[in-house]
Amino acid sequence: MVKAFAGEAAVAGAWDEFVQQCPEATFFHRSGWLTINEQVYGHRGHYLYAEDPQGNLQGVLPLVEQNSRLFGHALISTPFCVYGGVAAQSDEAQRALEDAAIELARRLEVDYLELRNKVASTHPELTEKCAHSYFAWPLAQDAEAILAGVKKKQRAVIRHSLKNDLSYRVDDDMHTAYDIYSESVRNLGTPVFPKSYFSALKRVFGQDCNALTVEKDGKAVSSVLNFYFRDQVLPYYGGGLPEARDLKSNDFMYYQLMCDAKAKGYEYYDFGRSKNDSGAFQYKKHWGMEPTPLHYQFHLVKAAELPNLSPNNPKYQLFIKLWQKLPLPISRALGPVLSKYLG
Repeated sequence: MVKAFAGEAAVAGAWDEFVQQCPEATFFHRSGWLTINEQVYGHRGHYLYAEDPQGNLQGVLPLVEQNSRLFGHALISTPFCVYGGVAAQSDEAQRALEDAAIELARRLEVDYLELRNKVASTHPELTEKCAHSYFAWPLAQDAEAILAGVKKKQRAVIRHSLKNDLSYRVDDDMHTAYDIYSESVRNLGTPVFPKSYFSALKRVFGQDCNALTVEKDGKAVSSVLNFYFRDQVLPYYGGGLPEARDLKSNDFMYYQLMCDAKAKGYEYYDFGRSKNDSGAFQYKKHWGMEPTPLHYQFHLVKAAELPNLSPNNPKYQLFIKLWQKLPLPISRALGPVLSKYLG
């Protein structure tokens, strides 16, 4: 039986317990993302779960509705997350949840349903658009072994960074992480999220969310917001100031995050998704990680074709160039108006 979850504490506890032990579940299946989407962005959540006759959870499907005149009306699992779709213990539960999602999408009259699957679904009414891959690897036993496992050219860059008198700290400083990230994405021509988003991530996910910040002579130059799930560390929102390029502080940052996570008992490093053949995609390959395709799958309802909200879409190029020229305070003020539909 498929039921709806609207944030009830009792169901949330069972939901998160299921996510913690279900092999197909990810950090992005946690119930806290319902809180994030509804409270920070004002999006309506439609979280579904399947039970057996005894009332035991058999599967979960987090869904969030986004509705914008500019970007369309969609039902997504899940906005601001790289993974989504159904996490289930059986094929029957998965099919029941996917059927329920398609029915809901039709009832809401959205343009399309989007499931961000790591593993492709075989549902006949879902169409795949595979444009992203993710990168991950197991963490070696110590800092020296981690460095030795990096590809030669990237290893040389990290060794260079280790000679630049950089320091780092791992703490709850979301303020610095946001400031650096917002400047970094402005320089790329991308609208930034509201500052309240970073603080909400820390509030909702607690000790499973922190920031690693790199400093040079007491000034923060790079920072990354991280998630922790089971035995994994997931660097998620990272960036650097213009001087980071010469200092190699972003490379230093990711290497030190691996070392810090391993020292704390984590065994796996998830470097996240990148658009295929993009600069970020090539950067992650240079570390020595092999890309694994992501299977984003869609069901069209009112839309005639699959959406293309990629920055590589030619119709966004002029906007990107103009956004890069905005003063930072203005980009931080205007960005959240647009970014709430770009997660």
